[in-house]
Amino acid sequence: MKRSGFETLLGAIVIVVAIGFLSFSAKVGNISTGDGYMIYADFSGIGGLQVGDEVQISGVRIGSVATIDLREDTYLARVGMGIESDIFIPDDTAALISSEGLLGGRFMLLEPGASEDAVKEGGRIEFTQAPQNLEQLLGQFIFSMKDDKE
Repeated sequence: MKRSGFETLLGAIVIVVAIGFLSFSAKVGNISTGDGYMIYADFSGIGGLQVGDEVQISGVRIGSVATIDLREDTYLARVGMGIESDIFIPDDTAALISSEGLLGGRFMLLEPGASEDAVKEGGRIEFTQAPQNLEQLLGQFIFSMKDDKE
């Protein structure tokens, strides 16, 4: 019986530690409680953007990428973003897919415009820019250097 009590105590400690880790990871990971609204933007390419990636304005996280779908009528990638409810997004905002670094992950960067009107729940950002393809840029650079030598 003495051993069973020790095992129960040890099990309780493991559960408390696991709950502490879950709480800490939820706080550090900025897991949203679902309070906010959805807006959309269409891109010709998403270049590695994934569901769960951050949505930022001026380097500040204001939401996350919630959905990525292919529009069958235009063959564009439609990105759905969950934005915090207290954030005002002007309707002339531009959406750009940006990189954290040369080898880093992607995030959605919103550059707000000056409009007095906001993008409504379920609305769409008109101005978008797909990410630059590093391989294409390097290829263009190499071929331009080759042409200069001839």
